Amino acid sequence: MTIKQKTMQWLAGILLTVGGFLMVLPFLWMILSAFKPEPEFARFPPTLWPETFTLEHYFELFERMNFGVYLRNTLIIVFFSFLGMLLNAMAGYGFAKYKFKGREPLFYLVLATLMIPGQVTMIPVYLILNKMGLTNTMTGIVLPSLVGAFAIFLFRQFMSTIPDELLEATRLDGAGEFRIFLQIVLPISVSVLAVQGILTFIAGWNSFLWPLIIANDAKYYTLSVGLQLLKGQYSSNYGLQMAGSAVMVVPIIIVFLLFQRYIMDNYTISGIK
Repeated sequence: MTIKQKTMQWLAGILLTVGGFLMVLPFLWMILSAFKPEPEFARFPPTLWPETFTLEHYFELFERMNFGVYLRNTLIIVFFSFLGMLLNAMAGYGFAKYKFKGREPLFYLVLATLMIPGQVTMIPVYLILNKMGLTNTMTGIVLPSLVGAFAIFLFRQFMSTIPDELLEATRLDGAGEFRIFLQIVLPISVSVLAVQGILTFIAGWNSFLWPLIIANDAKYYTLSVGLQLLKGQYSSNYGLQMAGSAVMVVPIIIVFLLFQRYIMDNYTISGIK
């Protein structure tokens, strides 16, 4: 490697480091600001590190602003979204490995739903749930998000690469279809499960528009809806807004950091194939 190439590598590394720091700085300031007392926000120049740490904003969120209820509802939505991911995996496995009449047209029909914006289907889904008496219920919130065409497509494409010989050998050993799915197919699909798991968690955690439409009672609101209410009612309380934003953002960052290696593994496997 020449001196010029080494110099370019060092320059690229420095530029990426500076760019990464500038990208992370707003998140770091938000998290640290959640621990600042309110008078500290009026200081100029603003401080990055809190001079006095306080948890009053978090106590106010969960004691006065019902964020505990919003957090519970959000966790319920995330839990059922992961159950829905299992249903999507089953559907993808069925399309990939089972031959039945009308399989291809049905799969294309599933793909066709990807071209329909979610806002278009909200009114028909709302009217159906209203006829079923499921409006303003947690069931009505979680039911439409249990299955998704993109997740089915993702699982189908990955599971199509699993060798049929492996599944046949397992069947010859006496394993049932459900056991094959749980003990053979799912462990092989860890990377795509991790990718879809992150997408599912982010979608469930950020649920905003549908819970706001289907729920009339604040006891069914999610964190995103609660944060929007917080922004409207306490627009001048910056510490409270920073604490609410940190509650929303930090879990997503943690989940991504925990599962990012599976995403890279998935890209590597896709490249090899």
